[in-house]
Amino acid sequence: MIIKSFDELEALKGNEIGKSEYHTITQEQINKFADATLDHQWIHTDPERAKAESPFGNTIAHGYLTVALLAYLWEQMVEVQNIKLQVNYGIEKLKFNQPVLVNSKVRLVAKVNEVKDLRGVTKANIGVALEIEGNKKSAFEGEIIFLYHFK
Repeated sequence: MIIKSFDELEALKGNEIGKSEYHTITQEQINKFADATLDHQWIHTDPERAKAESPFGNTIAHGYLTVALLAYLWEQMVEVQNIKLQVNYGIEKLKFNQPVLVNSKVRLVAKVNEVKDLRGVTKANIGVALEIEGNKKSAFEGEIIFLYHFK
C-alpha cells in the first residue's frame, strides 16, 4: 500500500492496513540481539539449559526483539511517500501476550486507529499485533505512533 498524504492516511482510519510477510526468529538473531542489548539471560541464549529447565522447552526471543521488528514489518505493508521526514514517536498500550519460541514465524497486523494534523505534521496512531504462526494468541499488541512530515 502506498500513502502519499495526510488525506490518504486519514481515509484509512478504522481500517486494517494488512499483514506483513512471516519472519522466522532464529537463534542467531536472538544471540545477536542479546549481544547488542547486553541481555544474555539463559532463557534466550542457552538452548540446552532452556530445553532442560524452561517451561517452554526451548529458547525464546527477547520481548524487545519482537518489538524491534516493528519498523521492518511495517515497511513490508506500507510505503509512505511524499515525506520530508518520518519520526518513530512512541509506543502505547504495549502488552506481551505470550513468548515467541525460537524458529517461530511472526507477522505484523496493523490498523489505523487515529490520524491527527498537528500544525502540518501528521500524527498516526497505528494499532499493531504480532501474530505467531499457528497460535491463537498474538505475541504482543499495542499502538505505535509515527509523525509524518509530508511535503
